[in-house]
Amino acid sequence: MRTRVGGASGEVTAPLSASLETPATAGTPALPCIALQSTRDRARAALRLAYPRRRARLLLVRGGEELTEALRSTLVDAVVVDIGAATEETDRALVLAREFPSLPFVGLAPLRGADGPALAAAAAHDFADVIVEGVDDTVMRALLLPLMFSPRFSSALWNPPPALRLDAPLQLAAWRAIVSRGGRPVRTSDLAGALGVTREHLSRSFAAAGAPNLKRVIDLVRLLAAAELSKNPGYDVRDVARVLGFASASHLSSTAQRIIGTKPASLARLRAVDLFDRFCQGRGRSRARDD
Repeated sequence: MRTRVGGASGEVTAPLSASLETPATAGTPALPCIALQSTRDRARAALRLAYPRRRARLLLVRGGEELTEALRSTLVDAVVVDIGAATEETDRALVLAREFPSLPFVGLAPLRGADGPALAAAAAHDFADVIVEGVDDTVMRALLLPLMFSPRFSSALWNPPPALRLDAPLQLAAWRAIVSRGGRPVRTSDLAGALGVTREHLSRSFAAAGAPNLKRVIDLVRLLAAAELSKNPGYDVRDVARVLGFASASHLSSTAQRIIGTKPASLARLRAVDLFDRFCQGRGRSRARDD
């Protein structure tokens, strides 16, 4: 029996064109990054079994401080907290769930009678779910997938808004490949190779019929991810720039000014529809085409 303890499940409603279980390229979803806070070998073994080599990037941390550092240095798609052997470090990890509400925090426990207080604490801190150790091990990937940040981000943006005029099959394929990266950097040459066309053909075809330039759309998607992450109390502008692969906070700032005409500090209060509206006000194309 599954135990759902709180938070939104983030169910994926749009199709995922490629499996998260394959190495990431520009044309496939990003390889998921999962942080596990645990000191137990059994919990670590369960996660390694679910995500063997090349199925995910696993960050194994022991305490709340290490987990905080991991969350502020890389884009983590899900956080698994071992609540089967609760300690003070577990309590610190639990508190982080409210600091990073965009990232799903999932408990891992054998579901013994003694785990009741830990389960209650997970519910109180808005955990998205609890995985039952020894019962859910073989289906852990399937249980975590719809909760993860990148699949939920991709699902929400799977169909581009009509104002972008991305109607042709190649335009849609490129858009979906971009959003599947969850806001991470995308090189146009890698994207073209994954879609089986030349870089020049992709850039020219993408911007046809009044659609925006490809590079500007890539930046727009990255800013949509930045806006979502900026709403998390645990992130500041420098953290958001770092986890999304911007060269610096200044780089994020200049990109936000160019693409949506605002400063990064304003991203936290903007909705996705606000970013689209700002982008479509003449910011979709540069004077010289972005190739």
